[in-house]
Amino acid sequence: MKWPLISNSRPTWMIVFGGRIGITMKIAMLLLAITPVAAPAGELRAGVARVNLTPPMEMKAALGGYGERMSKPAIGVHDSVWAKALVFSQDDRQFVMVTADVLAFPPGFKAAVIKRLDTNTWNADQVMLLPSHSHTSIDMMAIHPGNAFGIPRMGIFQQALFDHTADALARVIRDACKDPVPVTIGSATNPVTDRNRNRRKGGGLHDKDLTITRLDTNSGRPLAVVVNWTAHPTFMDWEDMLFSGDWPGHLQRTIEALVGKGVTVLFYNGAEGDQSPVPPSDGGSGWERAEHYGREMGIMGWEMWKKIQPMSAPVLRYHTERILLPQRRPHPDFMKTGGTEYGLNEAMMKELLNRVVPSETHSTALRVGDLLIVGVPGEMAAQLGMEAKAKARQLTGTACVTIGGLADEWVSYILPAEEYGKGGYEASVSFYGETLGSTLLEGVTRGVEALK
Repeated sequence: MKWPLISNSRPTWMIVFGGRIGITMKIAMLLLAITPVAAPAGELRAGVARVNLTPPMEMKAALGGYGERMSKPAIGVHDSVWAKALVFSQDDRQFVMVTADVLAFPPGFKAAVIKRLDTNTWNADQVMLLPSHSHTSIDMMAIHPGNAFGIPRMGIFQQALFDHTADALARVIRDACKDPVPVTIGSATNPVTDRNRNRRKGGGLHDKDLTITRLDTNSGRPLAVVVNWTAHPTFMDWEDMLFSGDWPGHLQRTIEALVGKGVTVLFYNGAEGDQSPVPPSDGGSGWERAEHYGREMGIMGWEMWKKIQPMSAPVLRYHTERILLPQRRPHPDFMKTGGTEYGLNEAMMKELLNRVVPSETHSTALRVGDLLIVGVPGEMAAQLGMEAKAKARQLTGTACVTIGGLADEWVSYILPAEEYGKGGYEASVSFYGETLGSTLLEGVTRGVEALK
């Protein structure tokens, strides 16, 4: 006997059974014919680009990170600050991560970047902005349109600087898209036990993971290296008034020099809310210690890079999870610390919270090959970051899980409830109460679950 044609979501299959084929085989073949078969993932392609983000001196751009600078403009450039873009594409999917040697990005800034791109090609869920948190670079409050307070200690909005920065990030994304090539990818995580510490009173956990991701073209040429390490870039003080990428800038240049062949190195920070670098023991100025530290970490990264064997990557997934934040409210200690530093009084606080920090946020996560980046929109404490990484490894089985700290926007410091209750600087600049840490942890975990 003959069976009719059987079709499914794939091209039509003709299944013909002869009279001598058993009924069990007929049923098995029939089920095979009608079961949808997922198409294998196509090759992973990537493109990379960089743009010098350093504002021209005539723009009189302020440096971020220290209220004592009183929004005075930088007086020169120690080393240029850069934005770098790494675009991934596979089949009909594309995603771009942008790293930048800046303090942070305010809420709404990513939307301004997307607006400058082709909105038929890009949407916000396909973009992740990852600032290094350098305290000798572009001030977040100077590019925050909601900052209408005109308080020098807090930072003064500069429209020209906002446009300069958003234009540069859009340009580097467009440049990275120009010539994507097939790539292989591999990642590795090693513990580094003595190069960061918990700066909170009484100490605490510190994140020891140094993660290196290697991307080569299919011909074996190094294309990009992506580095994740968790520590504040704060070797320079408020009196240092030159633009610099701090130690992350030196780290990137060191690996680029050691690998050579035109490779681009991108750096992103982790859950650095309470993490400080452990400075070299030989002293020197802040500039010297930043260079020494960055070169030291860069050499460690290069040694790891040499041992990574990149492979084809069948996995490219990304997801953005919306997160409703707790009610905004100042910490009882705010006026003792952040309020004093930024020249605020209690009457200004309600308006400040309404204008400067959002009522909801998001977490974008990227899974590519054996790397998973969990985006966190603020300065998360290491304890929460390590919990988030552990949950992500458990949910997805991904070998190398990292936190993308300050991803897309800065909402505040993010602490566990017990640390929020202890007070101190980090707690005082946490603007959503003691449940913020658990709220963000739950939100980023939901986002990771979508990548399974």
